Amino acid sequence: MNQLTQTASLIASEISSVENRERKRTASAQKHFEHAIECLVKDLWLGTVIHPEYEAGIHRRSNWYSETPQYRDPDLTYKQAIAAYDGMVATDFIRVVKEGFLDRDTGRSDITKVIATDKLLQVLEGLDGNPFKEVKADLEKECILLRDRINDQRVLVPYDNDKTTNEIRENLITINKCFVRHWPDLRITNDDYTALQERLRLDKDKSPIDFSKRILTRIFSNGRFDHGGRFYRAWWQNVPSQYRKYITIDGKRTCEYDYSQLNPHMVYFLRGAKIGDEDAYDRVFDGEHRSIVKEAFNAMIQASTNLTHKPKKLDLSKVDFDWPTLKQAILDAHKPIADVFFQGHGNHLQFIDSCIAETVMLNFIKAEDAPVLPVHDSFIMHYAFGELGELEEEMRRSFHGHFKKDINVKSEIGVMLPSSFDGKEWSDLTFEEQIHGPPEYSQWEDRNS
Repeated sequence: MNQLTQTASLIASEISSVENRERKRTASAQKHFEHAIECLVKDLWLGTVIHPEYEAGIHRRSNWYSETPQYRDPDLTYKQAIAAYDGMVATDFIRVVKEGFLDRDTGRSDITKVIATDKLLQVLEGLDGNPFKEVKADLEKECILLRDRINDQRVLVPYDNDKTTNEIRENLITINKCFVRHWPDLRITNDDYTALQERLRLDKDKSPIDFSKRILTRIFSNGRFDHGGRFYRAWWQNVPSQYRKYITIDGKRTCEYDYSQLNPHMVYFLRGAKIGDEDAYDRVFDGEHRSIVKEAFNAMIQASTNLTHKPKKLDLSKVDFDWPTLKQAILDAHKPIADVFFQGHGNHLQFIDSCIAETVMLNFIKAEDAPVLPVHDSFIMHYAFGELGELEEEMRRSFHGHFKKDINVKSEIGVMLPSSFDGKEWSDLTFEEQIHGPPEYSQWEDRNS
């Protein structure tokens, strides 16, 4: 019995001692009850190292446990999950900080949020090891998700397995098993790490870094397995781009390579048109607002109707042009593919780039057991694969395999920030430094030990 399971069993015993029950739970019900407790304890244990004010979520809507069962944990049942939640509140292991709600008029909803009380924190402090490393990735969990839009909401939908889905799943399990054998991390100072976690916690579109989340989920859209298909839910995809150069794999620095103007190249090649030598985004407004143009271009490819209003996330508050002007400028600069915009092709392009990413990852894993961390159109690897040109070559080869055309690849070699070890001889280091490494990177050293 592992320590989390044992802890859940002890908490279950305390809850049972104060419950007003006429009869004991059946063996099956007790199993589900303790499993629900373990899930909450595991989440809150991870939360204690993610952020002091970490909030765990619990679903209190019965339908969540019964809808699309192929995506759910079969051992997590509604009745026992609520019993575990109620029992942990009653015995002062957790405290509710935010009640869940469902607004049927607007469709807005949120789940109930809880935090660990001092009583539970004391229990968690007695657990051994770093939870990021002690909590193992669940390779049995469904990793292929299919979404569709129903009543104007994106929801998970069931599907029947066939040769295609089985192959997609087998390939992703191969990739995830490789990731589990290695340890990607972020080498920044303890102070920078704390500040970053706080920043991510307050960002509505981000989540704090959870280093235990190092396997991928592949999500398809529009109820089709040739739409979407990108890889999600790994911690490095949640890190702001300026921090990615500090990512390490097995304690070694990394490189990041990305395809240059991936969507424009794919659209032009699929249309049978020539993209030319000029940057696809710089040719609009003479390159003065490249990032805005790029965001708008991709939104126009993704949209299935003519966008009369600007995309919600596109910020034009600091420029001297409006959305109609920007939209027309992009159409004028890309006349050879003007009829491709607003046709909803974005999800199919995502499927193609996800297949390219899958090829890149599988080829390195099968040849060298080398993990390739995907961030949509870019890849992060041990820096030697960049310096020797192997990653760039594989990316070009995989792209050419789909389009029979070449594409440019941009690169950035990661860096190792300076430490108090720099310039010192081993004999000059204190005993603590020799054992634990640079004190300002002690958390990184602990996770990589």
